[in-house]
Amino acid sequence: MISQNTSRNSARRAVYINSLQGGADADFRQTTMTMKGETYYTPLTPVNFLVRSAAVFPEKTAVVYKDTRFSYREFYERVNRLASALKKEGIEKGDRVAFLCPNLPPLLEAHFAVPLSGAILVAINIRLAAPEILYILNHSGAKMLFVDTAFAKLIEPIRDQLEATKKFVIIVDEEPTSPLEGPEYEEFLSRGSSEPIEVDIADENDTISINYTSGTTGQPKGVMYTHRGAYLNALGEALEMDMNAYSNYLWTLPMFHCNGWCFTWGVTAVGGTHYCLRAVDADKIFDLIENEGITHFCAAPTVLITLTGSPRSNQLNIQHKLQVVTAGAPPSPTIIQKMEGMGSVITHVYGLTETYGPHSICAWQPHWDTLPAEEKAVIKARQGVPYVVALEMRVVNNEMEDVPRDAMTIGEVIMRGNNVMKGYFMQEEATREAFRGGWFHSGDLAVVHEDGYIEIKDRKKDIIISGGENISTVEVENTIYKHPDVQEVAVVAIPHEKWGEVPKAFVVPRPGASPTAEDIISFCQQNLARYKCPKAVEFGDLPKTSTGKIQKYVLREKEWKGQEKKVN
Repeated sequence: MISQNTSRNSARRAVYINSLQGGADADFRQTTMTMKGETYYTPLTPVNFLVRSAAVFPEKTAVVYKDTRFSYREFYERVNRLASALKKEGIEKGDRVAFLCPNLPPLLEAHFAVPLSGAILVAINIRLAAPEILYILNHSGAKMLFVDTAFAKLIEPIRDQLEATKKFVIIVDEEPTSPLEGPEYEEFLSRGSSEPIEVDIADENDTISINYTSGTTGQPKGVMYTHRGAYLNALGEALEMDMNAYSNYLWTLPMFHCNGWCFTWGVTAVGGTHYCLRAVDADKIFDLIENEGITHFCAAPTVLITLTGSPRSNQLNIQHKLQVVTAGAPPSPTIIQKMEGMGSVITHVYGLTETYGPHSICAWQPHWDTLPAEEKAVIKARQGVPYVVALEMRVVNNEMEDVPRDAMTIGEVIMRGNNVMKGYFMQEEATREAFRGGWFHSGDLAVVHEDGYIEIKDRKKDIIISGGENISTVEVENTIYKHPDVQEVAVVAIPHEKWGEVPKAFVVPRPGASPTAEDIISFCQQNLARYKCPKAVEFGDLPKTSTGKIQKYVLREKEWKGQEKKVN
């Protein structure tokens, strides 16, 4: 439910905070907390998910990568070996341990072993350049780096500039050698013991991981996740996606991205099977779906575009339910309809790195079942309502007042609660700015429909104001995606002498297609109000971030070079 009035909740929180600060019931509070620790309270941590699944499903397959398969018993033993080896290496509580690795079993094991050792996991984006990796390693103060051989060459030139990172462990997968010195991963594991290590989490609000943002407007910020937040979000994923011990989860989503939206822990919680995948490859994905009975995978819209554009997309023979979760950018209804036409069921979620990945979901209503496929796709493109573990999300104006549920009035999406980060690591001012007014400010602009479901219209910096009229670039892009010759599109504002700014479309044509600018503009004029239609079209590749998001700011800067673009 989207919160409309929070005064009563705020009052209750004030009473609770006052009690924590002392007062007449301070002694009772101390007694209660002691009782919680001994009798009916266990600090929440997702590490315990593996402890349980190893006990309940010891011989069930937990992890699959190529020809390698680990049971839950073996998975747990390997995690204990890694955790104890880290401790022997001198890793202590609160230390940071970094991984630069694709979606391989070692990175999955790290999500349990690093916090089990008392340390904090820093999973680094493998698509970053050496200077960006250097900044993250130095800013986080990581003492150790586990690095896949294919990416070790990025570390070698910057090794002398590393401030705290002095020890390396080499993960050997496709490339046999590394320019860095250090034990190979399996050798490092052999230094540890498979004997279970007690999960020792004194405070569930301790940091479990630090995930760095993409840093498109400056240096990346380190987003701190807690054991509690990771635990609850992982359960939220499993619950919302209908996962259980029969689930076969394919790792198309990077584990370094919001800890894989917490599916690293969520799949384990229900005793599902992790299918690791080094890189997104359409043919491999289709093979695994058909041969291994993949039931779930997550992907940004750009990955769905790749899959629907594959020649095999029309030949896919799915004999089971395949649930696909998409987020990262608003997916167009066209892409959703194409994916569901292949036999999958699309679930659209929305969130940010600062919200452990997904915070809201377009929860499906049974009365929508009878709608035509095109109408279903339009509904599924909405960002929806908060997760069952999240609860609080609003769309507000500049005065922090809720916008009306008219599907027209645009406001900023704000959130708080279990799915919101602890804060930015070593960046107190940035944390205060993000949490102003007691809510996390997303920077995303949305409307609220009559049923309470939100729909993202743009980022604040991307909205186009042309002659006083607001134009949603997402709306224009969704229209252009319907053109049969278009594979990808991005719309940004360009300067205009009369209107101040107008839309321009950057289009990637489908292979073999040759649309013209006139084709695209004419198509938009048939489907949109004239003022929303692009006034110019450019064809070619689109600049993207390391996680596959289109870099609109690069396109904007090129168009506004030498002029001032007002960001609202």
